[in-house]
Amino acid sequence: MNQHANHEKIQYHVACKENGDGAMEGGGIRFKYRGANCFKIRVPEKLGPAQAIYYDLAALRYGIAYCKRHNLAAPIFYILACRIGPFMKTYVRQIHRLGGQVFINPDGHEWRRGKWPWPVRKYWQVSERLMVKHSDQVICDSIEIERYILRNYGKYRPETAFIAYGSQLAASPLDDSDQLFTDWLQEKKLQVKNYHLIVGRFVPENNFETMIREFMASKSRKDLAIITTANERFLAKLEEKLHFKADPRIKFVGTVYNQDLLKKIRENAYAYLHGHSVGGTNPSLLESLSSTKLNLLYDVGFNQEVARQAGLYWTKEPGSLRRLIEKVESFSQQAVEDFGKAAQRRVAQAYSWPAIAGEYEELWLK
Repeated sequence: MNQHANHEKIQYHVACKENGDGAMEGGGIRFKYRGANCFKIRVPEKLGPAQAIYYDLAALRYGIAYCKRHNLAAPIFYILACRIGPFMKTYVRQIHRLGGQVFINPDGHEWRRGKWPWPVRKYWQVSERLMVKHSDQVICDSIEIERYILRNYGKYRPETAFIAYGSQLAASPLDDSDQLFTDWLQEKKLQVKNYHLIVGRFVPENNFETMIREFMASKSRKDLAIITTANERFLAKLEEKLHFKADPRIKFVGTVYNQDLLKKIRENAYAYLHGHSVGGTNPSLLESLSSTKLNLLYDVGFNQEVARQAGLYWTKEPGSLRRLIEKVESFSQQAVEDFGKAAQRRVAQAYSWPAIAGEYEELWLK
């Protein structure tokens, strides 16, 4: 959470993935980070999508064994995402025998993601239900998600709490003239404040097709820079439908893992396009609100909840986003600045890490 885990009554233990996608670089198998004890879990990469299930179960087993070995009283196990529902009852029993509790964070609606085939989506849906059923506390990072949990799983009488995800308001430490940034712009053939930006996983539910199609239909004289993960099959499908390669404004610029550089890219975008349609409080949206002045968001409850009046909204209706892109490009500098200040205020009021860390600590201690 970018806060030191140094509360005198709380000791954090954090599972990290040792290998494969999403692996944590640096540190040994066991290491300390900002006061937390971190441990890495090795995952058989041949498992494919089932890696996530293996990882969660292995991390739970490690945590239970650690508690037994060190005679830890009343531990809280906090599980992010709902991937191990069919196994939950067994592990919850073991943790309850230790005098502990199991908290979960359902994250978003994994079972709604278009990338999964139907049997996998059905598994995620069943898993979500069983995770909620057997947990002691459900922490939701979105009010919309909390409402969904209570509406769909009310028969289990889940104990819920809303604690948001957070973002840093600090500007990038890089200057506009920093060579790392200027070289990136030159390599990608982009100019400061002359590009719209998309940042997100390259998956159908993030509405890339709509955003690219609408941008191509617009009269914008700016570029559309797309920072995303590789997905050749999806890319080929989009090219077949949209023929975006014929439009020199559409620029897939790869991934950017340097967080200081990514923040600088966000700060210098004219506007940010956000098409995420599944999930709770999206980290990419928070990062954009704290960095980019104009935020053009897909009109769905999750995004409205986060940005409120600081965002401008579009739908999938043909022409909706095209008109919005053209509208914001005619804004006065004062209007752009006003939206930027509103976005920063929104993050400061509701999504600052110190406040969120405090809410978590209050819950752990209670």
